[in-house]
Amino acid sequence: MRKIEVSNLDLYYGEKQALKDVAVNINEKEVTALIGPSGCGKSTFIRTLNRMNDLIEGCRIEGDVIINLQNIYDARTDVINLRTKVGMVFQKPNPFPMSIYNNVAYGLRCQGIKDRQKLDELVIDALKKAALYEEVKDNLNASGLSLSGGQQQRLCIARAIALSPEVILMDEPTSALDPISTLKIEQLIEELKKNFTIVIVTHSMQQARRISDQTVFFLNGEIVESDRTEVIFNNPKDQRTSDYINGKFG
Repeated sequence: MRKIEVSNLDLYYGEKQALKDVAVNINEKEVTALIGPSGCGKSTFIRTLNRMNDLIEGCRIEGDVIINLQNIYDARTDVINLRTKVGMVFQKPNPFPMSIYNNVAYGLRCQGIKDRQKLDELVIDALKKAALYEEVKDNLNASGLSLSGGQQQRLCIARAIALSPEVILMDEPTSALDPISTLKIEQLIEELKKNFTIVIVTHSMQQARRISDQTVFFLNGEIVESDRTEVIFNNPKDQRTSDYINGKFG
């Protein structure tokens, strides 16, 4: 079932066009990987899915991004609510300078949840879903900044999923992590897709191949090819896709 439908999407930074006529469908409760060389539009595109580009001066967007049958660029869209439903995890772990517990509870409190028992339940549930609870359960008052890089990234994932999003965007979530932490995040993504639709930007062909159901290949702000991951890697239709995944450029 389709979760996100993008059509005729053009994005400009001032006069410079960064995305050109992008069209892609993203399925519910799957992992969709965005691949392509640096500067090809992957991160720009992923930020169109929760309107993060609205924060960039001079950015102009044309086209449609439909999530749950609603065009998120409609003037009536509640952007704060959108970013609750479409959570984001960034390349570099960015926990707040507060306790592990409060990192996860912060957004819940912003939503008006004040009851301590309810907060406890939601925080613990999010930490469990992020595969972090067993490692921190005796130390929830410790600073989020005291955790290792991989734990910090899982804390950021817990913070996102505490708000019960429907979509989780991940912009190279493992690029700053060691191989063991990367493996834990990949295993976590595999588990999370049972409940969430995940879109991930990755520079790693191996990672895209391991964890994604669908792969989208970007080049120079355009989608060259989009298909099931096994098709993209085993039988791509476009020579540029074949050249890229075989390391001939990028």
